Parts: sequence; C-alpha cells; structure tokens
Amino acid sequence: MQLTMIGTGYVGLVSGVCFSDFGHDVTCVDKLPAKIEALNRGDVPIYEPGLQDMMAKNVAKKRLNFTLDFETAVGNAEAVFIAVGTPTRRGDGHADLTYVYAAAREIARSLKGYTVVVTKSTVPVGTNREVARVIRAENPDADFDVSSNPEFLREGAAIEDFMRPDRVVVGIENDRARGVMAKIYRPLALREAPIVYTDLESAEMIKYAANAFLATKITFINEIANLCEKVGADIQSVSKGMGMDQRIGSKFLHAGPGYGESCFPKDTKALARIGQEHASPVKIVEQVIAINEDRKRQMTDRIMYLCGDKVAGKKIAVLGVTFKPNTDDMRDSPSLTIVPALVGAGADVHVVDPQGRKEGEELLPSVTWIEDAYTAVQGADAVVVLTEWNEFRALDLVKMSGLMNDAKMADLRNIYDPAEARAAGFEYVSIGR
Repeated sequence: MQLTMIGTGYVGLVSGVCFSDFGHDVTCVDKLPAKIEALNRGDVPIYEPGLQDMMAKNVAKKRLNFTLDFETAVGNAEAVFIAVGTPTRRGDGHADLTYVYAAAREIARSLKGYTVVVTKSTVPVGTNREVARVIRAENPDADFDVSSNPEFLREGAAIEDFMRPDRVVVGIENDRARGVMAKIYRPLALREAPIVYTDLESAEMIKYAANAFLATKITFINEIANLCEKVGADIQSVSKGMGMDQRIGSKFLHAGPGYGESCFPKDTKALARIGQEHASPVKIVEQVIAINEDRKRQMTDRIMYLCGDKVAGKKIAVLGVTFKPNTDDMRDSPSLTIVPALVGAGADVHVVDPQGRKEGEELLPSVTWIEDAYTAVQGADAVVVLTEWNEFRALDLVKMSGLMNDAKMADLRNIYDPAEARAAGFEYVSIGR
C-alpha cells in the first residue's frame, strides 16, 4: 500500500520505518528541510535501538523515502497518518492541537482519491471528528474517512512494540475505512496480534486511560516506598510480592524519582483537563500529577540531606539524565527538576549519560559533561544515580569510593545492594529500603 506519514518526530519516524518493513511503500513528510536532508543521508535524529539499520534497509529497498513535497505525498497515498506533536498547552494543561489541525487543512488541499486520514498523534476525545470537519470545510468534495490509531510505543523498545504489540487500537466509522486499516495491519493480523476495532471516541480515550493508569501505578509504588522507609519494609520485596498477583502485574512497580518522558506528563494533564471540561473530574489522575511533581522535589531534598543539607561548593556527580535508559529523550525527566535545584544551591554538577548530552547541553547549561562515570566521580562529594543505564549497574564501587572526596551515594533507581554499597565505603541512601 501507499502510505504517507506527516511528521518525522519519534512516533512518525518509528511508525513510518516499521510500516515500510511490513512491505508498504511509505513516504515521510516534514516541513524542516534540514531534517529531511539528514534523513536522506541516513542520519537518524533520535536514539532508538535498531531504528537506523531498519531505516537504511528499507530505503535501500526503495520502500521508504523522505520528502518536503507534501502535495505529492498525500495525493498518491491510500492512507495518510498525522503524527505531529501535541504538546501541553501553556496555561491550561490541554493538548495543543495546532499542528494536528494545520496538517488536516493541508491534507484536505492535497487529496486526490479516496483516502483514510489516520490520527497517530495522541489527541483528546472529539479531535478526530474535528479533523473530519476541518477537511470537509477545506475541501467539500474530498472522498475520505478518518481513523483514530493511537500508538503505544515505549522509547527504547519501540520497534519491538510496533512489530509485536500487546494490541493495535483502530477507531473507525464504517467498513470501507476498516478495510483499508485491516490491509495496513495485515502483517500483524497474520501473527495473531490483537486488533481492537472500535469507535473514534473510544480509541481516543483508550490511549489516555492506559497512560494515566500506568502513571498511577508508578506514583502508587512511590508512595508505598515512602511508607516502607517509615515502617522498615523493603520496597523491592513489596513490589515483587505485588507484581506476582496477575491482576496487578509487575510492570511499572519500580520505585524511583517520578515518571517523565513525553507521554505520561502530557497525557495525564490532558486527561485531567478533559474531565474538568466535561464536569467529570478524574480526581485520581489530578492527584497523580501533583504527587509526581512533589516526588521530584523530595528527591532533591534527599540528596541535600545526604550532603548535610549543604551542597554549595561541593562536586556532585550525576549518573544519567534521560527519563529512562535506551533513549536520548529528556522531556519531563526528573533530572530537569533535580539537577537545576542542585546547581541553584551552589553545587558543581558533573553529568554522565550515554545519550543525553545532545539534548542535555541546552536543557542543563550549567553542568559539566563527562564521558565516563569514574572520571565524573573523581574528587566528588556525592554521586547520584538518576537513570538506570546498564553501564551504571556494574560499576566497581570500591574503585568509585576511593576516587571520591567524600563517598556518598544517592541511588534513586535502587540498582545497587545497600549492604554491598556500604561495604565498599559509601554512605548510601536509596528508595524505599
């Protein structure tokens, strides 16, 4: 099939590459000439394991191309996917749909035959019907249907999630559109991947509800971790015991400094706003948002306490600043609250992250970037583990403590055994233990 992807950000690029690997002919469109030039050179603007090799393979097979030519790409397509950003709108917490509706207007002007316009972007309930209204207003003669097809990609595991999904959600209004979407996802149907066909509103809500529930699990286990510290329980044992209950499951029950990334903060705020606008507040989600913001501040206080409530003039080594390992994404990462607070208190912060420097140099301008952990801790007064990259999991703790001016560790991801860390000479604090 001829597919067009509008937007070459994280969702658009991963989806476009994966669709081309299904055997479809995919054209990815963007408005930024420098970005299209880079993609045509084979440069991938994001870090996602396996993406560059898959992209190169499908470009070589001529199933994948990148262009600025919006009109031709849309005119030739059987389905056009909108995969543009929907950032949180300043002031009210709602999703900013400016780019979605701008894409819809441009699509309307370029449609040439029957086309399914598919929204991949995460959008509030009612957006797809508004997309249809915008297209009809712009081009009353257009022959099209709309579909809501939210993505459920985890950064760092996006290709696996796309190729072997827990489910694919497709919101449609008629059999004609369903036939097109079924053809697009036929490779997954042949593997017996669950495909949920539903109405537009339910498809839109599924994405928000799923992300809000996962954010709630993270926030819940962080609250339990606080209680564990008060009563002498071990959060890792508690999480393990809870996770064995098949009604609960073990995923997203890892205590830490709070959730980040592009989806959870944005989607929980948008869902809370949707509830408020419809006089049906989602009070649990509102509390999750507030608790998560407070969680990040609690972590700063924990580091300060470890350092005797004074970090001015002290060297602090920070291991990891991306919101999770195997990504270069720093959007709403806890580090963006914790590190500036340390710098603001007068600390000399040295940062190590395998992929975070590209974005981090702009977002964290007052830190020193170091290439390896041992160099970062040289002469440091404390080390803070913020992201659980694999290369931080097996460091020589005796060597590290010997390099430091004062061997203090705040392990905010619980990657080390407390007894082992203390035996290596560290004054050690972690989460919920």
